[in-house]
Amino acid sequence: MQRLIGLFKNKYFLISATFLVWMIFFDRNDLFSQYQYRQQLSKLEQERDFYQKETTDVTTELNELSSSKEELEKFAREKYLMKKPNEDVFLVVREKKAP
Repeated sequence: MQRLIGLFKNKYFLISATFLVWMIFFDRNDLFSQYQYRQQLSKLEQERDFYQKETTDVTTELNELSSSKEELEKFAREKYLMKKPNEDVFLVVREKKAP
């Protein structure tokens, strides 16, 4: 018990303990902030991977459209509902089922 009391009277221990408490709880870069930064980093990395995949897909699609006139016509018909002058276009709209 005397060793424990002597430990708390030691100025180096008190300064070190105060420093640790300050760094863990009160500093701008405390543990809670570090945890939030890690979560934010993980979220941003997921977004980066998603956008890289989307960029790759769009680039591939652009290359296909640039290389083939048939692909370009198919894309225009499907995405923008374009048609030839002597054609009729019918849209089939599926209704969503209520849960």
